[in-house]
Amino acid sequence: MASRLAAPLSGVAAGAVTLGVAELTAAFLTRVVGTEGTPSPVLAVGEAFVDLTPAWLKDLAVAAFGTSDKAALFVGMGLTLTVLCALLGELAQRRPTPGLVAFAVVGGVGTAAVLSRPGAGIVDALPTLVGTLAGLSVLAWLTARAGGEAREHGAGPTAPAGPTTPAGTTRRRSVVALGGGLTVVGLLGLAAGRVLTQAQAAVEVAREDVGRRLARVPRLTRRVEVPAGADFREPGTSTFVTPNDSFYRIDTALSVPQVDPATWRLRVHGMVDNEVEMTFDELLEQEMVETLATLTCVSNEVGGNLVGNAVWVGWPVRELLARAGVHSDADMVLSTSEDGWTAGTPLEVLTDDRDAILAVSMNGEPLPPQHGFPVRLVVPGLYGYVSATKWVVDLLVTRFDRDEGYWTPRGWSERGPVKTQSRIDVPRQGSDVPAGRAVIAGVAWDQHTGIERVEVQVDGGEWQEAQLALEPSVDAWRQWRLVWEAEPGEHTVVVRATNRDGETQTDRRQPPAPSGATGRHTIDVTVT
Repeated sequence: MASRLAAPLSGVAAGAVTLGVAELTAAFLTRVVGTEGTPSPVLAVGEAFVDLTPAWLKDLAVAAFGTSDKAALFVGMGLTLTVLCALLGELAQRRPTPGLVAFAVVGGVGTAAVLSRPGAGIVDALPTLVGTLAGLSVLAWLTARAGGEAREHGAGPTAPAGPTTPAGTTRRRSVVALGGGLTVVGLLGLAAGRVLTQAQAAVEVAREDVGRRLARVPRLTRRVEVPAGADFREPGTSTFVTPNDSFYRIDTALSVPQVDPATWRLRVHGMVDNEVEMTFDELLEQEMVETLATLTCVSNEVGGNLVGNAVWVGWPVRELLARAGVHSDADMVLSTSEDGWTAGTPLEVLTDDRDAILAVSMNGEPLPPQHGFPVRLVVPGLYGYVSATKWVVDLLVTRFDRDEGYWTPRGWSERGPVKTQSRIDVPRQGSDVPAGRAVIAGVAWDQHTGIERVEVQVDGGEWQEAQLALEPSVDAWRQWRLVWEAEPGEHTVVVRATNRDGETQTDRRQPPAPSGATGRHTIDVTVT
């Protein structure tokens, strides 16, 4: 067994040491030197993969894993890297020079991924280079140790070594033990580096301070009142306001940016009369509003859960743009997040009467880091990929024929208006329902237009109008319910919504790409 494990474990140990040393070096550069790129090779490779992911594969990942897509990506990367390093260990044992060269090439790919990230410089590549050198040293050392017996018996330097003597077996066992130990050390270094780099504790302290300051904001010009009649509180249905820890998260950031509000700056430039740069303190001094808004991911399937409703506090973007003085021929604002992600938002939705805001609070507390702390964009009526930029640091006033956001060149539509949708929350697909009085209930949304009517159809029969909850804002979803006299047997239930413009959602099924899913949510239940 030792003879079989020695070579592949040498490669795995070398890979683990590479990542551990690289992450610790990256943590040093981030926390002490203050680099602004992505010096972590793990994050850089993952982010580069996300950037190169075609729309159909991204759609497939979200459909399969939902908000766990990033965890699935990390698991996939880990398995791929483990297999690759094991193969490199085998190659190095059989042919040392080509094996070491191949390992160095893999390190070079990681370095190139780091340099491809926004804001990256030569210093950002240092952790990967240092880690690769450490990994090469480990691989060379373990390979030489495992191959010692072959050389003792006169075999060529590239010949595979077999455990033909007790000394050779002992040597291989020592390589397995050393390789296993170095693998553990490398993984511990990787974990420690990630913790140090994220600096979560410091940001939590900053959030607590922001919470105290928001409680004293004197110029909150409008508050939200959510009447009791807006939430039917049917068992199993979504609450009208989605708790922060249940709110969906879909973005390209593999590691949540940890942004210090003391150093945060927002720059407005491009087709404006006056460039504006604003600090977080200056933002909190503005006259803010409280608003209800439902956010929806364009990747949400019909009946999916990539949608949530929250109470937000922020400053209207139109007031900031008015301060900058937007040129008459501009038609788009390209917003950029701390990690370099971009969204192209139509200028008219940022300057009309809707509550497009620079949000600083979500459901009564400062934005959670995963939802954009300290500042994010909230724009009702558009899918998030063209509007809901988290950790926003830059607004470029421009034109659609000059610039484009992150997802547009990857095949998604340019402007991303939301489509009228409705969802059945209870009963669940495939569930058993007791015969007699049953409740069919769910939510419907068409942000900034509003929901006028929701209808339910059972087994292809007549459409029955559901009872609607109160609608405190057309920018928020609306709950609905219908009492159903359920008879024993198999039944199919369909829902459709009609917006305040009189448009009923289509029954034509369309996948999320390129402009959002269409169709009517349909479930099958058994009444017993």
